[in-house]
Amino acid sequence: MNRNQTIHIGNRPVGPDHPPFIIAEMSGNHDQSLEKALAIVDAAAETGVDALKLQTYTADTMTIDVDSDLFTITDPNSLWYGRKLHELYQEAHTPWEWHGPIMERCQEHGIMVFSTPFDSTAVDFLEGLNVPVHKVASFENTDHPLLRKIASTGKPIIMSTGMATPDELDESVAVLRAAGCKDLILLKCTSAYPAPPEAINLRALQALRDRYEVPVGLSDHTLGTGVAVAAVAHGAVVIEKHFTLRRSDGGVDAAFSMEPHEMTALVRDTQLAQKALGTGELGRANEERGSLAFRRSIIVTTDIKAGTVLSSDNIRVIRPGFGLPPKHWDRVLGEPIATDISRGTPLEWRHLEDNGEG
Repeated sequence: MNRNQTIHIGNRPVGPDHPPFIIAEMSGNHDQSLEKALAIVDAAAETGVDALKLQTYTADTMTIDVDSDLFTITDPNSLWYGRKLHELYQEAHTPWEWHGPIMERCQEHGIMVFSTPFDSTAVDFLEGLNVPVHKVASFENTDHPLLRKIASTGKPIIMSTGMATPDELDESVAVLRAAGCKDLILLKCTSAYPAPPEAINLRALQALRDRYEVPVGLSDHTLGTGVAVAAVAHGAVVIEKHFTLRRSDGGVDAAFSMEPHEMTALVRDTQLAQKALGTGELGRANEERGSLAFRRSIIVTTDIKAGTVLSSDNIRVIRPGFGLPPKHWDRVLGEPIATDISRGTPLEWRHLEDNGEG
């Protein structure tokens, strides 16, 4: 794959020459209310995002209900400390019967919708809904059977790289390609919730792009918009952020999710960042040409007669920039002029007796 290629997700081109593809991740922020889920769709569409993303699983496709520390979150730094896995996934999952109404609402707004399948039955279900792309979550990026299943659909794949070592990513990318994946986007991801900016390592975006020759992006769990905007400056063509109506509402992922006004700013600022990247070539921008008049140049500051020798008494380096450039100052000092010149005249070679050729 050419790392500068454009991948089409639906009819949307995604690549370095296009605005960033912005994904609003609903996750479990619907709080088991379809009405709230649809309100999240409405709010996301208002912000200008390209797509809404769901997660397709049930508690029973994710884990089993076992009363054991092994099936309980024991990290005291986790937002979900003390929660049983089965109970947490039961609360956070999006009921499969909601996918249809949510997708219809997205279509009404003209935004794309797709999902992260967490097992093979979810892949089949989403294929029945004709999603345009599949997402692989960081926690599943080493699940080779699932990767093969997703790749077999022939759809583009966006895969988060959280927790993966280079060797693990080498294996996973190889599995996807061998199973038929032709269009792959890798998202740099730090699987901490929320993630501190110092753990993001945006310089790894170039390493991902170079190592796998694919477009890259960021699955961002930091707070605010700054890291995502910086990611675009480092070449990210996709930005994924969790989204909620109000963090104060609570919910399994609310603490690190964006509110509508923040997502609006993210869409705007990442588009500005992408526009500002340019070609990387040195030189004058077309938009600067009008400013050339405000450079300094050598200007005659008194009325002078033919034969007068130029000195700091009768010429200065000032604005505007219509005279000889300042680099010629030493060359013209002490030279006689060939014609009368009035105050305010930009000095030109034709004014000198030797016309600058001596």
